[in-house]
Amino acid sequence: MNSNILSFENVTFTYAPEDETVKPAVQDLSFSIQDGEWIALVGHNGSGKSTIAKLMNGLLFPQTGKVSAMGRMMEEESLWDIRSQMGMVFQNPDNQFVGATVQDDVAFALENNGVPHKEMVLRVKEALHQVKMEAYFDHEPHHLSGGQKQRVAIAGALALRPRLLILDEATSMLDPQGRMEVIETIRELRRATGLTVISITHDLEEAAMADRILVMNAGHKQLEGTPEAVFLSGNQLTTMGLDLPFAMRMTHLLREAGVELEAEHMTEDELVDDLWTYYSRK
Repeated sequence: MNSNILSFENVTFTYAPEDETVKPAVQDLSFSIQDGEWIALVGHNGSGKSTIAKLMNGLLFPQTGKVSAMGRMMEEESLWDIRSQMGMVFQNPDNQFVGATVQDDVAFALENNGVPHKEMVLRVKEALHQVKMEAYFDHEPHHLSGGQKQRVAIAGALALRPRLLILDEATSMLDPQGRMEVIETIRELRRATGLTVISITHDLEEAAMADRILVMNAGHKQLEGTPEAVFLSGNQLTTMGLDLPFAMRMTHLLREAGVELEAEHMTEDELVDDLWTYYSRK
């Protein structure tokens, strides 16, 4: 039976708690994430996503409620032990690079954590292999494409061998090809290692790949469920400033045009398969 790797219990956080006119950034939020799940946390700007990310890794502590991770309550005494089991990848890959080469950059956090050199060399090679960037071992990071940079950033997090990987808007600055490179890398990592992933995003194309979606709106959890269940609340999502995945929008337009498709489609591949089936019957 899976165990919770991270949970929020009735968490409320306000940036100016002494000012009663300031609304909480996160209010009475509860959810749990099981070991091995991929959870997408989505919402428009101002929905509370960034605050939740900071609460997850102990940069902030709630005024009420509690955050637990790795079986321990998040507090000053447990903070560094919990963080050592988390990896984080942020929005702008250029802001994350500190090494002159790809291997130097992946090794940086390992050096800071006192990992012996022999072990460090093995971990760097393993992490770059996991994200299919071993051919770029001695390349300068700033000469890579956006998707390649983020895969190197993911390798840097993986080298620490975390139980939980948090992607904080990690694909938002990438072009479509770079975004798909990163998402496919995460999918393959989960298949191979069972890594737990939290993807904080406003991109519902990315969220469609997750096991479960949490939709935030004005500090509250608005919806929670599988991608299929959440996307069926289409009108509710659009009123919150979120758009349906391209494949689902296209499915609706095709139905309006008289094409009798059988299902709601999360991905373009599913839509194409259904179209082939539809036209093969005609």
